[in-house]
Amino acid sequence: MRIHALWRRLDVPGHDAAFVTTAGEDRMLRGMAVFGHGAGATCVAYEVALAQDWSTRRGELRGHQEGRLFHHRIERRPDGWYLDGHRQAGLEALVDLDFGFTPATNLQQMQRVILDGGPAVELPVAWFDIGMERLDVLPQRYERRGENCFWYEAPTAGYQGLLELADHGVVARYPGLWSLC
Repeated sequence: MRIHALWRRLDVPGHDAAFVTTAGEDRMLRGMAVFGHGAGATCVAYEVALAQDWSTRRGELRGHQEGRLFHHRIERRPDGWYLDGHRQAGLEALVDLDFGFTPATNLQQMQRVILDGGPAVELPVAWFDIGMERLDVLPQRYERRGENCFWYEAPTAGYQGLLELADHGVVARYPGLWSLC
């Protein structure tokens, strides 16, 4: 299975390209996002290792923002989530990792739960964005509005909108934020 996408950022200048490869029972989501941020530019390479059921095993991101380098490793272990080797309390029940700077990390949630599920699902995730110092819980709600359309709400992030999916399951339109090229 090969899934690939190229998005254009809508709120600031930028792009994101990602692809998924399958090897045995594992999947790997890899991507690169480049976009304007504040007084400078952000460039981030990311990857998320996924199990056969699309649940997250680990993630990594590295890059620079306004000239400052960053590198983070995230792991999901049997006893919970770890950021750069430090256990993150209160996230033990979560199975998905969502990077706030890319639409790519909605894919595993769509594949694992949403596309095969009922009309609506509450799906909190372990959330990380550039500049954060810890993982956080991001409550999310997806409600089916059509074959490839889902009303999406992330109340603590202050976002809601009608997500449209491409045939291969990636978000094709993320209103106000991203659109497939």
